[in-house]
Amino acid sequence: MRHGEVENPKGILYGRLPGYHLSELGRRMAERVAEHLAGRDITHVVASPLERAQETAAPIAKLHGLDVAADARLIEADNIFQGKTFGVGDGALRRITNWPHLRNPFRPSWGEPYIDQVVRMMAALQAARDAARGHEAVCVSHQLPIWIVRSFVERRRLWHDPRRRQCTLASLTTFTFVGDRIVSVGYTEPARDLVPPHLRAGARRVRGKSRGFGA
Repeated sequence: MRHGEVENPKGILYGRLPGYHLSELGRRMAERVAEHLAGRDITHVVASPLERAQETAAPIAKLHGLDVAADARLIEADNIFQGKTFGVGDGALRRITNWPHLRNPFRPSWGEPYIDQVVRMMAALQAARDAARGHEAVCVSHQLPIWIVRSFVERRRLWHDPRRRQCTLASLTTFTFVGDRIVSVGYTEPARDLVPPHLRAGARRVRGKSRGFGA
């Protein structure tokens, strides 16, 4: 699961910075997904250690009588632009000072290599599978790591246009295992009606609004 909306009035690319919590809308998103999962056979809930992920996981765990575990492997991707305003369509690509960090979109040169994200996210998935073997687990993470591990499992290239990620706020990307092998991947958006239109998967950018900041 991707976490819900974050309180971020200044539009900072917050990345792994502490102190960024869910907004009121984000808490409603988390509650909506908890209700959606109420009838599922969930025996393990784990989240990135960042506040927004832990807060998103909390209502799901509470509904199933569980504690929220933390797994650092589910954390947001590292990014050189963390702490700055750097969003799709905000002119950041035209700033000469940013160019050295944008030289290689295939790795990428501005942050944690895609393949490193695959390794840690696959390990986190496997650990959650083992913790809930025979049942279901919920892992709360962040948009880029979720999209990268899904792309790997579905055998797509890892470099991509960020505007084409199918990973809306509070969405569920489901990996189904048979034994130790992933046999299918699913995607749902239980809180879609709560997500602002310009932040939905596949939405076109609205003037003056970015699609998000390292969420």
